[in-house]
Amino acid sequence: MQVEGGDPARVLRTPRAAGVAGVVFALLLAAVIVLVRLALPGQANGAAAAVADPSRRDALQTALALVPFGGVFFLWFMGAVRDYVGAREDRFFATLFLGSGLLFVAMLFALAASAEGLVGPAGASQLAATPQGWEAGRHFTYTVLLSYGMRMAAVFTLSTTSIGRGLGLFPRWLGWLGFLVALVLLFVVTSVPWSELVFPAWVLVVSGRVFWSSFRGPQVPNAA
Repeated sequence: MQVEGGDPARVLRTPRAAGVAGVVFALLLAAVIVLVRLALPGQANGAAAAVADPSRRDALQTALALVPFGGVFFLWFMGAVRDYVGAREDRFFATLFLGSGLLFVAMLFALAASAEGLVGPAGASQLAATPQGWEAGRHFTYTVLLSYGMRMAAVFTLSTTSIGRGLGLFPRWLGWLGFLVALVLLFVVTSVPWSELVFPAWVLVVSGRVFWSSFRGPQVPNAA
């Protein structure tokens, strides 16, 4: 992005910050998803015994403690990418970009709070004595993660891809990849376990692209 009268060095630092923040966020989100999947079984059968395992509880609580940092890095990633794009973005897609990104962070925090409420103070005997409460909490956690959080991630992916392709900042293959990831997050994620990992993978790819482009100077829009 060219800024009239600004410091050219600042223009180069912004995409590098976006790349680093995106990589850290992608790794944190992937770790949270994996640990939630492992510690909170998809079925209620045997769930109490699984959550009562101290090693699983400790690992999950450690991952959930990192969720706020993941949210911070995601917001930094959003801000740096938007600054990199500049004032050329379409207002419609810019609104979707900001709205879906902020809602995704809110859903991520709600997921962490619900998962922490399940495995924090609860012991094996308490979970076994209240299977209905456990099932409700487990269902709420997966609903927030898949039905709401990943759908907001799909809108964020779609809007970011549309902005990048429209301005010629993303190559053709990255545009198609973004559209494919958005479709998976919209229609497949609730029926195929672990498919939500495509979102941190996509963020990792976009971050790598932005980080690599920072070494080549300001980007010139193209249709490639």
